[in-house]
Amino acid sequence: MKSHKDLTVYKTSIDLVIDIYQLSQNFPDSEKFGLTSQIRRASVSIPSNISEGAARSSKKEFIRFLYIALGSVAEIETQLEIAYRLKFIKDTPEVVEKIIYIRRMILKLIQSLKE
Repeated sequence: MKSHKDLTVYKTSIDLVIDIYQLSQNFPDSEKFGLTSQIRRASVSIPSNISEGAARSSKKEFIRFLYIALGSVAEIETQLEIAYRLKFIKDTPEVVEKIIYIRRMILKLIQSLKE
C-alpha cells in the first residue's frame, strides 16, 4: 500500500461523507447542533481514522484506528435510523448499502492486517 488514498475503503468512505452531508442538509434547523452535527462528525470520522491509522508506525495501531472507524459506521447507522423515524429523511437504501460495504471492507482489512 502506497498511501491510505489508495484504499477503496477510504475512497468509499469519502463518498459516504458527501452522501451524509447532502442527506442532512434538509434536517430541521433545530437539529443544526444536534443530529445534523453528530451524523456529519461520525461520517467524517471514518476516513479520518482510516488515514490516521494508516500513517501510524505499526499494524496494531492501524487496526485500533480501523476499529474506531467501525464504531463510527455503527453510529451512522443508528443516526440514520433516528432521522428516518423522525421523518427527517426517507428510506435510503443506497446509503445503507454503502455503509454495509464499508463495514465489510474495514473488517476484511482488519483481518488481513492480523494475518
